[in-house]
Formats: sequence, structure tokens, C-alpha cells
Amino acid sequence: MFGQIRNFARALRVPSAQDREMAYLNAAQDRFDLEFRQRQIDNGAFRRGR
Repeated sequence: MFGQIRNFARALRVPSAQDREMAYLNAAQDRFDLEFRQRQIDNGAFRRGR
């Protein structure tokens, strides 16, 4: 029973900025794309709300 509740709660959870950043980096196509994405994150692309 608690497992079902836990799974439901996970489904409703909003991804954190760190989760969004990691997913964005993992989608890089090559080394140059990865470096570009890292620079965007370093410049605060995912943390504007703070």
C-alpha cells in the first residue's frame, strides 16, 4: 500500500533545477554541444527563478 502512495507522490514531484540541468546535459549530441550546454548552465539558464 505504501509503495503505491510513494509511486504516486514521485509521479507528481516537480523536477529540481539540478535534475533539469542533468537531463539537459545528458541530451548533448557531442563534446562541443556539451561544452555549450555547460556554459549555459554556468550562466544560470536553469536558475533564473532564484
